[in-house]
Amino acid sequence: MGAQVHWLLGYPDKALAIGSEALALAEHVAHPLSVEFVLVFNAMLHVDRGEPELALQRLEVAEMLVAEQRLGFVMEPRFLRGAALSAQGWFDEAVACLRDALAGGLGARTFRPYGFTRLAEALANQGQHGAAIAAVRQGMEAQEETAATRWGAELHRLEGIALRGLNWPERAEAAFQEALRVARRQQARGDELRVATSLARLWGEQGRRAEAPDLLAPVYGWFTEGFNTADLKGAKTLLDELV
Repeated sequence: MGAQVHWLLGYPDKALAIGSEALALAEHVAHPLSVEFVLVFNAMLHVDRGEPELALQRLEVAEMLVAEQRLGFVMEPRFLRGAALSAQGWFDEAVACLRDALAGGLGARTFRPYGFTRLAEALANQGQHGAAIAAVRQGMEAQEETAATRWGAELHRLEGIALRGLNWPERAEAAFQEALRVARRQQARGDELRVATSLARLWGEQGRRAEAPDLLAPVYGWFTEGFNTADLKGAKTLLDELV
């Protein structure tokens, strides 16, 4: 859990180190449920870092352990598989996987907002923007039911991406601004960087090229590590294009 928190706070490399320490400790004490728990959350961390291949490796080991030890999953594993497939560009497969997972009842309901978040992302990447907005709405409803607000900023950001895809720039900007407010209220630098990148890209498309770097550069400049992760590399590429 410390690894998850450090990723959100803007320390993706420290998060990776903590996740590795957790896995080593779980394997040392040889407690299968602890090993499964760490593998699942390490898979989520690798998805966040833009490392879907590593996420799938962790997930496959967890699935073998669950089958061998007859354990239950702390989280629906297809949420992670769908997220990883989406990151690899297999959008049709990701959408099918995530829809099947959300239709089932495996794992804690606490993580249903995460499932809808990843579904909205896959649908937006697939170009199904209306369906993506519907998934966002379901994710927000799941947040209300579970009080699991961890993915609130990401849900609003994905709503903005879908609205941009539907050529509703003003509504897209409003969604991005709300996502920024949520991320900053939660002090979630990882989410804030994603939102700032999405909003700066929208402004760049609108010809607001002076405003876009002013928004994104301070957020990107705050980071001191993780420059090899997908989000930071994407933000740097966009900044280079804007200036």
